[in-house]
Parts: sequence; structure tokens; C-alpha cells
Amino acid sequence: MKQSLKTILFLAFVSLVLTGCSGMRVVDSDVTAFTAWTSAPPVPGTPYRFERLPSQQSGNAQQERLESMASTSLAKVGMVLDPAKARFSVQISFNTQYLERFPDDGFLLGGPGVFIGAGTGGGAFGFGFPMRFGEPYYKRDLTLLVRELSTQKVVFETRAFHDGIWGDTLAVLPAMLDAALLGFPQPPPGTRRINVEIPR
Repeated sequence: MKQSLKTILFLAFVSLVLTGCSGMRVVDSDVTAFTAWTSAPPVPGTPYRFERLPSQQSGNAQQERLESMASTSLAKVGMVLDPAKARFSVQISFNTQYLERFPDDGFLLGGPGVFIGAGTGGGAFGFGFPMRFGEPYYKRDLTLLVRELSTQKVVFETRAFHDGIWGDTLAVLPAMLDAALLGFPQPPPGTRRINVEIPR
């Protein structure tokens, strides 16, 4: 009887683990968007092209991947990548900051160090053991600007921020892009927390 109970509990645990591993995870982004359309906002089918800063010019494989992902998200809101007929340009930048987090005190620090101090018998110096190693933590921010080519005026600006423990940027970034463009071309004012589910 005791052995059967152990077997049932073990199988239930395995089932729970497998269910968790095969489920979805949430990428939560804080999104703030601004609009300043000088004419009617773009409608589905509106053509655009990408615009790059000098630091993002050709030969930048990272920027090419970023723009490829952005074109997928822009297509979901009706924009069409067509440089020859473009009415708008889209400029996009993305940054990831790697940190270490120590859950016991909540600080984001760089890691262990050396201590120097004074004791009752004079100065003291040495290494602190055991060394503390934090868990990886990532802070990401994304900015997307839409410029009206006829006036060279920025008419749409959106920013998305996300932080978390996942290091797979190529999986998280598309969710951030979808969040940043939610409600385009007339998103509600203010900062919104937007959750997008992606596979584990």
C-alpha cells in the first residue's frame, strides 16, 4: 500500500513537471506610446520603409534581425514593407542590460568582491567567503518611431520595457514588439502593462 502511494505521488509529480514545461510563459512589458498624426492615421496596407541611424547602417546583422522581427509585428497592425512606395519610415532600437540579482536582498549587483576594514587589533584585509553569486537578470528596452516622410515629422512613438530572468532575447523580443504596437495607430494614453504569451 505504501509503495503504491509512493508510485502515485511520483507519477503525479512527473505529470505536473511535464505540464509546466510544455505550457506557456508570459512576457510582461510596460508600454508607453505617443501620437502626433498630422493627417489621418495610416490604414491597413499603408507602405513604409526602415530608417537607420549611422550606427545601424548596413553590415549590422543584429539590426537586420531586429527589423525582420519588427516587420512581422508591423504586418499584424496592417503596415506593409515597401520601400519604393513608402509614406512612412520606421526607426527601431533595442537594448539589453545584463545584471545579477541576489534574491535574499533584492539588490542588482555585479558579484563578489574584496573587503578591507579595521579590527580591534588594527587593520584587516581579506576575501569574503563563501562568495555570493547572483542569478542572471535582464533588463530590456525597445523604442520604435514612425516618421511621416512628406513632413519628416515623428508622428508615432512607442517604448516597451521588460525585465526578467530569461536570457533568450530572440524569443522575448517579438513579444515586446507586439506589445509596443498594441492599439496602433491610436493607442490609449499612459503607460500600460501588456502581457503576451509565448511558448516555454
